[in-house]
Amino acid sequence: MKPIITISLFWLLTVFIGLHLPGCAADTIYRTQDAQGNITYSDIPAPDAKPLNLSPIPHRTRHQVVKVLDGDTVVLKGGERVRLLGINAPEVKSRYRDGEAGSIAAKEWLQEKLKNRKVYLEYDQQKHDHYNRLLAHLYLPNGEHLNLMLVEKGLAVVNLLPPNLRHADAMIRAQQRAERQKSGIWSLPDYQTRPLTQISQKSRGWQRFLGTPMSLKKNKRYTQLVLNNQVDIRIDNNNLALFPALETYLHKSLEIRGWVSHRNDHYSILIHHPSALVLH
Repeated sequence: MKPIITISLFWLLTVFIGLHLPGCAADTIYRTQDAQGNITYSDIPAPDAKPLNLSPIPHRTRHQVVKVLDGDTVVLKGGERVRLLGINAPEVKSRYRDGEAGSIAAKEWLQEKLKNRKVYLEYDQQKHDHYNRLLAHLYLPNGEHLNLMLVEKGLAVVNLLPPNLRHADAMIRAQQRAERQKSGIWSLPDYQTRPLTQISQKSRGWQRFLGTPMSLKKNKRYTQLVLNNQVDIRIDNNNLALFPALETYLHKSLEIRGWVSHRNDHYSILIHHPSALVLH
Protein backbone atom coordinates (compact mmCIF):
# COMPACT_ATOMS: atom_id res chain seq x y z
CA MET A 1 0.00 0.00 0.00
CA LYS A 2 1.41 3.43 -0.97
CA PRO A 3 1.97 6.12 1.71
CA ILE A 4 -0.83 8.65 2.08
CA ILE A 5 -0.28 12.40 1.74
CA THR A 6 -2.79 14.49 3.70
CA ILE A 7 -3.12 18.25 3.18
CA SER A 8 -5.37 20.44 5.30
CA LEU A 9 -8.12 22.37 3.51
CA PHE A 10 -6.99 25.54 5.31
CA TRP A 11 -3.53 25.22 3.79
CA LEU A 12 -4.88 24.72 0.28
CA LEU A 13 -7.10 27.77 0.58
CA THR A 14 -4.35 29.88 2.12
CA VAL A 15 -1.80 29.03 -0.55
CA PHE A 16 -4.37 29.62 -3.32
CA ILE A 17 -5.37 32.99 -1.89
CA GLY A 18 -1.76 33.93 -1.15
CA LEU A 19 -0.84 33.42 -4.80
CA HIS A 20 -3.70 35.53 -6.14
CA LEU A 21 -4.41 38.38 -3.76
CA PRO A 22 -2.02 41.30 -3.13
CA GLY A 23 -0.46 41.42 0.32
CA CYS A 24 -1.78 37.96 1.28
CA ALA A 25 0.68 35.30 2.39
CA ALA A 26 0.30 31.77 3.65
CA ASP A 27 0.90 31.10 7.36
CA THR A 28 3.59 28.68 8.50
CA ILE A 29 2.92 25.14 7.23
CA TYR A 30 4.15 22.01 9.03
CA ARG A 31 5.20 18.68 7.45
CA THR A 32 4.76 15.47 9.44
CA GLN A 33 5.70 11.93 8.42
CA ASP A 34 4.60 8.90 10.44
CA ALA A 35 6.21 5.45 10.79
CA GLN A 36 4.34 4.15 7.74
CA GLY A 37 5.64 6.98 5.56
CA ASN A 38 2.35 8.86 5.46
CA ILE A 39 2.97 12.61 5.05
CA THR A 40 0.70 15.31 6.41
CA TYR A 41 0.87 19.03 5.66
CA SER A 42 -1.04 21.26 8.02
CA ASP A 43 -1.17 24.73 9.51
CA ILE A 44 -1.40 23.11 12.95
CA PRO A 45 1.96 22.11 14.50
CA ALA A 46 2.35 18.56 15.82
CA PRO A 47 5.15 16.70 17.65
CA ASP A 48 8.14 16.14 15.30
CA ALA A 49 6.55 18.39 12.64
CA LYS A 50 8.93 20.42 10.51
CA PRO A 51 7.99 23.97 9.48
CA LEU A 52 8.18 24.80 5.77
CA ASN A 53 9.29 28.17 4.46
CA LEU A 54 6.76 29.25 1.86
CA SER A 55 7.49 32.30 -0.27
CA PRO A 56 4.22 33.57 -1.73
CA ILE A 57 4.40 34.97 -5.23
CA PRO A 58 4.10 38.79 -5.09
CA HIS A 59 1.00 40.11 -6.78
CA ARG A 60 1.63 42.22 -9.89
CA THR A 61 -0.74 44.31 -11.96
CA ARG A 62 -0.28 45.36 -15.59
CA HIS A 63 -0.35 49.01 -16.63
CA GLN A 64 0.62 51.36 -19.43
CA VAL A 65 3.20 54.05 -18.69
CA VAL A 66 2.47 57.27 -20.59
CA LYS A 67 5.23 59.49 -19.26
CA VAL A 68 8.59 59.25 -17.49
CA LEU A 69 9.15 62.24 -15.19
CA ASP A 70 12.64 61.23 -14.08
CA GLY A 71 14.66 58.13 -13.27
CA ASP A 72 12.41 57.08 -10.39
CA THR A 73 8.95 58.47 -11.18
CA VAL A 74 6.52 57.61 -13.98
CA VAL A 75 2.91 58.42 -14.89
CA LEU A 76 0.40 55.70 -15.74
CA LYS A 77 -2.45 55.86 -18.22
CA GLY A 78 -5.19 57.50 -16.19
CA GLY A 79 -2.82 59.99 -14.57
CA GLU A 80 -1.64 58.11 -11.48
CA ARG A 81 2.01 58.66 -10.56
CA VAL A 82 4.31 55.83 -9.51
CA ARG A 83 7.42 56.28 -7.35
CA LEU A 84 9.87 53.41 -7.84
CA LEU A 85 10.52 51.68 -4.53
CA GLY A 86 13.93 51.21 -2.97
CA ILE A 87 15.83 53.71 -5.11
CA ASN A 88 16.55 57.37 -5.65
CA ALA A 89 17.55 58.80 -9.03
CA PRO A 90 19.02 62.30 -9.50
CA GLU A 91 16.44 65.08 -9.76
CA VAL A 92 15.82 66.56 -13.20
CA LYS A 93 15.77 70.31 -13.75
CA SER A 94 12.46 72.08 -13.14
CA ARG A 95 11.26 75.58 -12.41
CA TYR A 96 11.66 74.78 -8.71
CA ARG A 97 15.20 73.33 -8.71
CA ASP A 98 18.37 72.84 -10.71
CA GLY A 99 18.99 69.47 -12.29
CA GLU A 100 21.37 67.06 -10.56
CA ALA A 101 24.29 65.34 -12.24
CA GLY A 102 23.20 62.11 -13.90
CA SER A 103 19.50 62.99 -14.00
CA ILE A 104 19.18 63.08 -17.80
CA ALA A 105 20.95 59.73 -18.23
CA ALA A 106 18.60 58.03 -15.74
CA LYS A 107 15.46 59.55 -17.28
CA GLU A 108 16.46 58.70 -20.85
CA TRP A 109 17.37 55.11 -19.94
CA LEU A 110 14.00 54.56 -18.27
CA GLN A 111 12.16 56.19 -21.19
CA GLU A 112 13.87 53.84 -23.61
CA LYS A 113 13.05 50.75 -21.52
CA LEU A 114 9.38 51.72 -21.23
CA LYS A 115 8.86 52.92 -24.81
CA ASN A 116 5.61 51.47 -26.19
CA ARG A 117 5.63 48.70 -23.58
CA LYS A 118 3.37 47.51 -20.82
CA VAL A 119 4.76 47.37 -17.29
CA TYR A 120 3.92 45.29 -14.25
CA LEU A 121 3.69 46.93 -10.82
CA GLU A 122 4.62 44.98 -7.69
CA TYR A 123 3.71 46.58 -4.35
CA ASP A 124 5.28 46.21 -0.92
CA GLN A 125 3.87 46.93 2.55
CA GLN A 126 2.74 50.48 1.71
CA LYS A 127 0.92 51.14 -1.56
CA HIS A 128 1.03 54.96 -1.44
CA ASP A 129 3.39 57.61 -0.08
CA HIS A 130 2.42 60.89 1.60
CA TYR A 131 2.17 62.53 -1.83
CA ASN A 132 -0.44 59.85 -2.75
CA ARG A 133 1.87 58.38 -5.39
CA LEU A 134 1.83 54.63 -5.92
CA LEU A 135 4.92 52.89 -4.53
CA ALA A 136 6.04 49.95 -6.63
CA HIS A 137 8.70 47.80 -8.19
CA LEU A 138 8.45 47.93 -11.99
CA TYR A 139 8.85 44.86 -14.19
CA LEU A 140 8.79 44.43 -17.93
CA PRO A 141 6.87 41.49 -19.43
CA ASN A 142 10.23 39.71 -19.99
CA GLY A 143 10.87 39.82 -16.23
CA GLU A 144 13.40 42.67 -16.13
CA HIS A 145 13.27 44.44 -12.76
CA LEU A 146 13.72 48.11 -13.62
CA ASN A 147 14.34 49.37 -10.07
CA LEU A 148 17.19 46.89 -9.70
CA MET A 149 18.62 47.61 -13.15
CA LEU A 150 18.75 51.36 -12.48
CA VAL A 151 20.84 50.68 -9.38
CA GLU A 152 23.09 48.15 -11.11
CA LYS A 153 23.86 50.59 -13.93
CA GLY A 154 24.69 53.39 -11.49
CA LEU A 155 21.72 55.48 -12.64
CA ALA A 156 20.14 55.49 -9.16
CA VAL A 157 21.18 54.79 -5.58
CA VAL A 158 19.61 52.49 -3.01
CA ASN A 159 17.13 54.30 -0.76
CA LEU A 160 15.39 51.78 1.53
CA LEU A 161 12.48 53.09 3.58
CA PRO A 162 10.95 50.67 6.12
CA PRO A 163 8.62 48.87 6.09
CA ASN A 164 9.11 48.59 2.30
CA LEU A 165 12.16 46.33 2.25
CA ARG A 166 11.27 43.78 -0.44
CA HIS A 167 14.32 43.01 -2.61
CA ALA A 168 16.57 44.94 -0.19
CA ASP A 169 19.44 42.44 -0.31
CA ALA A 170 19.40 42.28 -4.12
CA MET A 171 19.37 46.09 -4.30
CA ILE A 172 22.35 46.40 -1.95
CA ARG A 173 24.37 43.82 -3.89
CA ALA A 174 23.57 45.61 -7.17
CA GLN A 175 24.79 48.91 -5.73
CA GLN A 176 28.00 47.32 -4.47
CA ARG A 177 28.70 46.04 -8.00
CA ALA A 178 28.00 49.49 -9.48
CA GLU A 179 30.35 51.12 -6.97
CA ARG A 180 33.17 48.67 -7.65
CA GLN A 181 32.82 49.23 -11.39
CA LYS A 182 32.40 53.01 -10.96
CA SER A 183 29.28 52.87 -13.11
CA GLY A 184 27.15 55.95 -13.74
CA ILE A 185 26.98 58.39 -10.86
CA TRP A 186 29.73 56.56 -8.92
CA SER A 187 32.26 58.08 -11.33
CA LEU A 188 30.87 61.63 -11.15
CA PRO A 189 32.53 64.31 -8.96
CA ASP A 190 29.18 65.35 -7.45
CA TYR A 191 28.78 61.94 -5.79
CA GLN A 192 32.22 61.41 -4.28
CA THR A 193 32.62 61.32 -0.49
CA ARG A 194 33.35 64.61 1.25
CA PRO A 195 34.49 65.52 4.76
CA LEU A 196 31.98 66.82 7.28
CA THR A 197 33.65 70.22 7.14
CA GLN A 198 32.03 70.71 3.73
CA ILE A 199 28.46 70.44 5.06
CA SER A 200 26.67 73.75 4.64
CA GLN A 201 23.24 75.23 4.13
CA LYS A 202 23.92 74.90 0.40
CA SER A 203 24.14 71.10 0.65
CA ARG A 204 21.42 69.78 -1.65
CA GLY A 205 20.30 66.36 -2.80
CA TRP A 206 21.68 62.94 -1.94
CA GLN A 207 25.20 63.24 -0.55
CA ARG A 208 28.07 61.16 0.85
CA PHE A 209 30.01 62.41 3.87
CA LEU A 210 32.84 60.92 5.92
CA GLY A 211 32.83 61.32 9.69
CA THR A 212 33.46 59.59 13.01
CA PRO A 213 30.58 59.24 15.50
CA MET A 214 31.76 60.17 18.98
CA SER A 215 28.71 59.58 21.20
CA LEU A 216 25.05 58.53 21.33
CA LYS A 217 21.96 60.49 22.33
CA LYS A 218 18.39 59.28 22.54
CA ASN A 219 15.00 60.93 22.87
CA LYS A 220 11.44 59.63 22.48
CA ARG A 221 11.56 59.61 18.68
CA TYR A 222 15.19 59.38 17.55
CA THR A 223 18.56 57.96 18.50
CA GLN A 224 21.42 60.18 17.39
CA LEU A 225 24.98 59.30 16.46
CA VAL A 226 26.76 62.55 17.33
CA LEU A 227 29.60 63.40 14.95
CA ASN A 228 30.47 66.79 16.45
CA ASN A 229 28.66 69.68 18.10
CA GLN A 230 27.18 70.72 14.73
CA VAL A 231 26.38 67.43 12.94
CA ASP A 232 24.53 64.26 13.90
CA ILE A 233 22.94 61.19 12.33
CA ARG A 234 19.31 60.54 13.29
CA ILE A 235 17.69 57.10 13.33
CA ASP A 236 14.00 56.66 14.06
CA ASN A 237 13.65 54.50 17.16
CA ASN A 238 11.06 52.38 15.31
CA ASN A 239 13.82 51.30 12.89
CA LEU A 240 16.53 50.48 15.43
CA ALA A 241 15.92 46.72 15.15
CA LEU A 242 17.24 46.87 11.57
CA PHE A 243 20.63 48.17 12.72
CA PRO A 244 23.48 46.54 14.58
CA ALA A 245 24.11 47.93 18.07
CA LEU A 246 24.83 51.59 17.37
CA GLU A 247 27.82 51.46 19.71
CA THR A 248 29.61 49.51 16.96
CA TYR A 249 29.75 52.72 14.89
CA LEU A 250 31.38 54.83 17.60
CA HIS A 251 34.96 56.06 17.06
CA LYS A 252 35.10 54.51 13.58
CA SER A 253 35.38 56.15 10.18
CA LEU A 254 31.90 56.10 8.70
CA GLU A 255 30.43 57.06 5.36
CA ILE A 256 26.95 58.56 5.73
CA ARG A 257 24.66 58.58 2.69
CA GLY A 258 21.54 60.69 2.53
CA TRP A 259 20.05 64.17 2.64
CA VAL A 260 21.20 66.97 4.92
CA SER A 261 18.69 69.01 6.89
CA HIS A 262 19.58 71.98 9.03
CA ARG A 263 18.22 74.27 11.69
CA ASN A 264 20.26 77.38 12.27
CA ASP A 265 23.86 76.13 12.40
CA HIS A 266 23.05 72.50 13.26
CA TYR A 267 22.99 69.79 10.59
CA SER A 268 21.40 66.38 10.67
CA ILE A 269 21.21 63.41 8.30
CA LEU A 270 18.18 61.14 8.76
CA ILE A 271 19.03 57.47 8.13
CA HIS A 272 16.31 54.85 7.63
CA HIS A 273 18.32 51.70 6.91
CA PRO A 274 21.86 50.46 7.71
CA SER A 275 22.70 50.32 4.00
CA ALA A 276 23.16 54.11 4.24
CA LEU A 277 25.99 53.74 6.78
CA VAL A 278 29.23 52.26 5.44
CA LEU A 279 32.16 51.54 7.75
CA HIS A 280 35.57 52.45 6.25
